[in-house]
Amino acid sequence: MTDPNTMDPADPAPASLDAPMPVHVTRTAYDRELAEVKDNILRMGSLVEAQIRAAIDALIAHDAEAALKVIIDDRLINEVQRKATAMVAAVIATQAPVARDLRYLLTLDHVSYELERMGDHAGSVAKQARKLAPFAPVKDYVQLPELGDRVADQVRGIIRALVEVDEHRAREVAKLDDDVDDLYHAIFAVCLDLMRADPANVDPCTRILFAAHYLERIGDRVTNIAEDIVFLASGEVEDLNP
Repeated sequence: MTDPNTMDPADPAPASLDAPMPVHVTRTAYDRELAEVKDNILRMGSLVEAQIRAAIDALIAHDAEAALKVIIDDRLINEVQRKATAMVAAVIATQAPVARDLRYLLTLDHVSYELERMGDHAGSVAKQARKLAPFAPVKDYVQLPELGDRVADQVRGIIRALVEVDEHRAREVAKLDDDVDDLYHAIFAVCLDLMRADPANVDPCTRILFAAHYLERIGDRVTNIAEDIVFLASGEVEDLNP
């Protein structure tokens, strides 16, 4: 064995077992784990959009079985959300990110929560569609399908803004919530008129109003994600829907 006292000072020092990993190795691992978290968030966004559209399709088709499938499939969103949250916690624990990296991970975690709640709302729309399925539509469901399409488009738009951390796009998507609110209030007014005109409309119109409320809440949660993106891009906390 080499005597340390006889080692040539010019020889390289032996590697220590306690030496930190090279920065590039740690960063590569972090980037890989972050990409996996992002993939799960994107999957959640796609599932939520699909659930909204499927709930509306079931409503229009009077398809109680399709509506039930939407309700059952909500568990898929829940599973992805749990996985994403666990991965965020693991990355923070093992990689100790700071500054912008930490802010990005915390934003993704909050986005996963908002998407999970949107999935719940889509399931609630499907529950109303299932109960409405046996009956003739009241005035073509009073623009409820249009409201569903607009909200699904919002979800798609905000996920694209998140991928690119695009503050401008996030603001534009948030502005669309005004149109969603206007349509919701219009549906509410028409349903009130229909219920006043004929007591037989009370039950179906009430269910339409419940479904419209759940869709309107999805729009609000899209705005919450838009605010997260603005914070991520600028560091500023801003209310986009005062």
